[in-house]
Amino acid sequence: MFNFFSAKTKKYEDIPSGTFHDMMLQPDTVIIDVRTAGEFTGGKIRGARNLDIMSASFANQVKNLPKDKVYLLYCRSGNRSGQACDIMADLGFEKLKNLSGGIMRWPFETV
Repeated sequence: MFNFFSAKTKKYEDIPSGTFHDMMLQPDTVIIDVRTAGEFTGGKIRGARNLDIMSASFANQVKNLPKDKVYLLYCRSGNRSGQACDIMADLGFEKLKNLSGGIMRWPFETV
């Protein structure tokens, strides 16, 4: 029988903004903003690359990224970026971090 109440094991880590900020300064780290292009142009974390999770080509865009890097993902609230982490984990990525609370909780500079 199916157990609909069992929680799926997360293959990524939710991290607070301070940890995210510290990690984004490390080599071999890639920052991905999974919001729409319109949201992205309205203000982003410095160094972020925009890969819209709502795009039909999202999985194709990420599947060819190097799997040895650390990926820091964020969106507006942390929900879409968590979903993006799940997709990337299913594609074989192992070093995935999700910004808890998304950019709404980001106390640092945006550009």
